Amino acid sequence: MRVLITGAGRAIGAATATELARAGHEVIATARDVAMLDSLEVAMRLTLDVTSEASIIEALANAGEIDAVVNNAASHGQGPLEDYPPDRLREVFETNTFGPLRLLQHVLPSWRIRGHGVIVNISSVQGRVSSPLEGVYSGSKYALEAFSEALHYEVRHFGIRTVIIEPGYISPGMKPVPQLERSPAYEGLWNDWDGTDAKLTGPTGRPGPEIVGRAVLRAIEDESTPLRVPVGADAELILATRRELDDEEFEATMRQTLGLTW
Repeated sequence: MRVLITGAGRAIGAATATELARAGHEVIATARDVAMLDSLEVAMRLTLDVTSEASIIEALANAGEIDAVVNNAASHGQGPLEDYPPDRLREVFETNTFGPLRLLQHVLPSWRIRGHGVIVNISSVQGRVSSPLEGVYSGSKYALEAFSEALHYEVRHFGIRTVIIEPGYISPGMKPVPQLERSPAYEGLWNDWDGTDAKLTGPTGRPGPEIVGRAVLRAIEDESTPLRVPVGADAELILATRRELDDEEFEATMRQTLGLTW
């Protein structure tokens, strides 16, 4: 298959490009800064900014016909919602939510006519379970999952599959973003929340991004792949627990597991 991957310059995107290329797929790796793709052994490297309509049109014209899209480009956001800057909030949603849909709106018409295609949207465990100080990022991924689920119903009729990949903590993860100034009112919460990833991933620590790349490979190749695919032991644990418990029980369980006192 010819597969276009967004945000392929590092971490999950680069690992996914490598896994797919090794498996014999023709990978079109894209990133805002094409120089970040130099080390990847792929069929094509293109500049693509998913927040720009013009950039999407140009990249797709250069890519030619593609069989699958992996929407991986993402931006992180962390901080209490009370004083989260609206412009930064919009930036996160432009990349994580509107960007994937914007790209797919250009791809789907031709896929619908030809009768096949695969959409793989990289979400997160936080696309199903929100957490303190992560509300903006979680909100963007919740919305991405809503779009993805709607697409599943809308385009499956035309032979187009949709898969949502839900990784837990991965290292290395997304590119670090400048930290917002910590409000003194929430300093206790910041202190409480620091280090919670280690409590969920256990003594072996965060898995590498290759685990996500392998999940994407299976999603592309296996037509029986379900709509949602948790990736990583922590994601499987959190999402399985969330399915079993009501809101109060889940909160109590996570507070106990993470040692939250806030």
